[in-house]
Amino acid sequence: MARLAFGVEYDGSNLLGWQEQPEGRSVQGCLQEALSRVADEQLKVICAGRTDAGVHATAQVAHIETNARRNERSWLLGANSNLPDDISVNWVRPVADEFHARFSARSRTYQYLILNCSRRSGLWRRHSGWVREELEIERMRRGARFLLGEHDFSSFRAAACQAKTPVRIIHCIDIERRGDLVSLRIRANAFLQHMVRNIAGTLIRIGRGDAEPAWAGEVLAARDRCAAGSKAPPAGLYLVGVGYDQSHGLPADIVPAKLFPC
Repeated sequence: MARLAFGVEYDGSNLLGWQEQPEGRSVQGCLQEALSRVADEQLKVICAGRTDAGVHATAQVAHIETNARRNERSWLLGANSNLPDDISVNWVRPVADEFHARFSARSRTYQYLILNCSRRSGLWRRHSGWVREELEIERMRRGARFLLGEHDFSSFRAAACQAKTPVRIIHCIDIERRGDLVSLRIRANAFLQHMVRNIAGTLIRIGRGDAEPAWAGEVLAARDRCAAGSKAPPAGLYLVGVGYDQSHGLPADIVPAKLFPC
């Protein structure tokens, strides 16, 4: 059987997340249906990182195993002609049998966008979190430093998280402002369920002045979800990069690019 990797982009506004559901539209369900039509056989699609309902992706990576023989262009055009408008395949590459979209990944990068202004937006309502109070970026950066490195992130995991261990390694957290948009960008070896949204909620509270930057370290040390800030809404969250060893031969454009409007 051949193994193929795919780069996938989607607007999660009207999707029930990555994982296939008994009813309703999911990214996995739509991809499996589209790719199965191209292959003329039933396929299972495995991704690098499951995203929740309402969460977006610019650089999701997935793989399949198939008996079908198609060139890369046929897979790309065939997939996109069978996918709904809010999901697209950006590239296709043959990969070795040992490649696994999830287990071969060395890092994931998520970006959380915050619309920081007093008025609501019709355009950004499904593509950002909204915070009315002005956020102090430097306070958020100081708070974020407490989260860098290898820690037990129990305070930032969902109650239903099924990960075997809460220990993760955060490599970097970058926080920037451009006009009314604030970007919180996190790269880690892997993430727990709701981890980024819970970190965003905690740093937003610090940015509003409701807590001191050192509170982020206190939340981390507590290892208790009840200690953290409110979970940020899914609309602002994007999976923007998955890191793999260069030996897999995946395209360079899956390296995370900054997600900001022109």
